[in-house]
Amino acid sequence: MTPTKLYCDFFGHNYQVSKRVTNHVNEYTCKCCKKQLTTNSNGKLTELTPKFQEINQALERIYNNRTMRLKQKSLSSSIY
Repeated sequence: MTPTKLYCDFFGHNYQVSKRVTNHVNEYTCKCCKKQLTTNSNGKLTELTPKFQEINQALERIYNNRTMRLKQKSLSSSIY
C-alpha cells in the first residue's frame, strides 16, 4: 500500500475541482492519491470512469455551443 493511499484511507480524500464541465457538473481529483470523481445525473459524486469521461465531454461540448449561441443572440439583439 502506498503512503498516499494509506493517508487517504486514514484521513480521507482531499478533493479539488479539476474541471468545470457545466454549472452543475464538475470533475474532482484528490490532491494526494489522484483519485478522480465526477457529479452524476443525481448530483452525487461517482468515480470518473471512461464512460463518465465520454459523457462529460459530450455535455461540455453541448454546454459550450449553447452558451456561445446565447451570447451571439444577445449581442445581435442588443445592436437593434
